[in-house]
Amino acid sequence: MTIRLPDGDGSTRIYEPRTEPLVVTSGTPFTSRTVFSAAHVVADPYADVSPGSPAAVGWDTTLAFRRHLWSHGLGVAEAMDTAQRGMGLDWAGAAELVRRSAAEAKAVGGLIACGVGTDQIASGTLEDVRRAYEEQLAVVEEAGAQAILMASRALAAAAEGPEDYLEVYGHLLRQASEPVILHWLGPMFDPALEGYWGSADLDAATRTFLDVVAAHPDKVDGIKVSLLDARREIDIRRRLPKGVRCYTGDDFNYPELIAGDDQGCSHALLGIFDPLGPLAAQAVRALDTGDVQGFRGILDPTVELSRHLFQTPTRFYKTGVVFLAWLAGHQSHFTMVGGLQSARSLPHLARAYELADGLGLFPDPKSAEERMRSLLGVYGVDQ
Repeated sequence: MTIRLPDGDGSTRIYEPRTEPLVVTSGTPFTSRTVFSAAHVVADPYADVSPGSPAAVGWDTTLAFRRHLWSHGLGVAEAMDTAQRGMGLDWAGAAELVRRSAAEAKAVGGLIACGVGTDQIASGTLEDVRRAYEEQLAVVEEAGAQAILMASRALAAAAEGPEDYLEVYGHLLRQASEPVILHWLGPMFDPALEGYWGSADLDAATRTFLDVVAAHPDKVDGIKVSLLDARREIDIRRRLPKGVRCYTGDDFNYPELIAGDDQGCSHALLGIFDPLGPLAAQAVRALDTGDVQGFRGILDPTVELSRHLFQTPTRFYKTGVVFLAWLAGHQSHFTMVGGLQSARSLPHLARAYELADGLGLFPDPKSAEERMRSLLGVYGVDQ
């Protein structure tokens, strides 16, 4: 049985879907790396919402997906950009997500860390930014989760130079009750973050970022670098204080960064591990045994899919992530908060299906094929 998929030039191609999924079994907890998957939210498809209205979340399915990730040994990075923070999910929805997911993590013994930002304000003074961060930090800590201090659009707009970043982050780190993860999200993920850390020069920005860490090493569990620049991440992780981890957020180069070199390695906090969860877990367990070649053999073939999902404009990778969750049977629909299911073209989605199917990511390939056919039919692609 074949399926006709659209190309970007108006033509179609014939693809023969695989008939059997890749068999992946669960195993023991990871020992060589700490690995988080940033997780997407599932919209309520029956909610009567309009553009600009608060997100309507399908809570049962959203939490079920987190249990899926935990069952494979992955940690969940909650309320991050993968969950559409600032792109459909507002702070009120994110706070509820943090509370529900943290309670679920406690119930099943799952690892969780949650995003702390300033998205309850659109702009403001540095004092406004501090208060917004403090409010969110309190919610995450009260929920019993580790905090991830995310980059702030409001801080990027209010800060006049590196010293403002040093002051705001220093204030927050002194307040944090437990070590946090600092997140540097590049402008390819959010254009409003251009010039973060007080400079558009990445070398200067890196120095400020590392100055924050060096001033508070006891309050920084690790850093997450999402710049899609493997060389810069390696340089940064080699300059970190002893005991501070580097969590790669590089969805283009993650196999080599996690594998590491003779001077160190990156742990992981990745959006691509949302669709790759079981496969990523299998790879890390190979790494736990010292089998670097086996680890690369599993993960290297996934990079083409990841680079496809995260292609420019990168911030719309969430659409492909949710699309694959639908095809894989984790949710019954392809609806996203904020209507973001329309953010990628049909040829883009068709290629994502083809690459994911080739990797064996779908537990039921026949069901995935049927769902792909139904979407193609909506778009008028004859089979």
